[in-house]
Amino acid sequence: MRFFGVFAVWVGLSMQASASELRVAVDIAPIHSIVAQVAGDKVRLDLIVPVNASPHDHAMRPSDAYNLSKANVVVWVGDGLTPWLEGPIENLASTARHIELLGLPETQVLPFREGAGFGKHSHGEHAPEEEHDGHDDGHSEGHEGKHEEVQDEQEERHDDHAEGDPHVWLDPQNAIAWAYVIAGALGEEDPQNSALYEANAKAFDQRITVMSGEIAQQVEAIKDLSFIVFHDAFHNFEQRFGIEAVGAISDSDAVPPSPKRIALVRDLVAANDVQCVLSGPLPNEGLVRAVAEDVQIVEADAAGAGFDIGPQLYESLLRSIGTALTACLSK
Repeated sequence: MRFFGVFAVWVGLSMQASASELRVAVDIAPIHSIVAQVAGDKVRLDLIVPVNASPHDHAMRPSDAYNLSKANVVVWVGDGLTPWLEGPIENLASTARHIELLGLPETQVLPFREGAGFGKHSHGEHAPEEEHDGHDDGHSEGHEGKHEEVQDEQEERHDDHAEGDPHVWLDPQNAIAWAYVIAGALGEEDPQNSALYEANAKAFDQRITVMSGEIAQQVEAIKDLSFIVFHDAFHNFEQRFGIEAVGAISDSDAVPPSPKRIALVRDLVAANDVQCVLSGPLPNEGLVRAVAEDVQIVEADAAGAGFDIGPQLYESLLRSIGTALTACLSK
């Protein structure tokens, strides 16, 4: 009887502790890593999108929905990255504190780069290049319908890009700013640990500042060398560290490029002496070779695929991009 009495007290205390546990739901692994460094071991973190899944079209599992419904705080990049997540957050976590990173005034958001070529390399080529497909063969039949389809596609693409490039975590200055916002939010939910969260944010700031200096020094030697990306996911990293891709093979990782786009990128590769293709994991190598036959392909995933989930993932992710580029372009 004494055992059962002690067991009942233990169960009661465990349930009470569980009920008072601060829970944070996070959308993607890099943001989970940033929150983990601020929260330490005082918070339960639940990741909604698995590290190897696409954030753009992930199908939430029942366990994800449950974790979202139990969250006190939800931290997500925003509708520009995971449009499917807005509804579940509003419906399942309506009473939670919502931190949409793209909507924070502290977040530096870059515009999408339109077209096959970027910046000084663009030569006036802007997406969608497909708009002029069909002119070269001299046939006008069906052109009006084709033009309307392309125009609708272009308007839809611009609507999707209206909020800017959502890969904002690849700028470490954004991550530093978020750390303090997250620390403040956790401190309001858990006042007794607010000083710890603030101290963790400051420590994160110091580590990321040191890391940023090291990456800047690492890529200094390759600033004048040319590379292209499979799709435009690394703009924030490039802008922060003073490098720039020549162009992108595809406008999106979910939309294959048209023959016109492939031809344009092939011309960019030749004209700019491109030496490297920066691609996500498991690229379509045949498609890459169609535009850059003898160019080296190097992999780096913008969302941290291949890394262990946890506090170290964010720093490992940024370092991997710098290392990939320097290794590729130094050959």
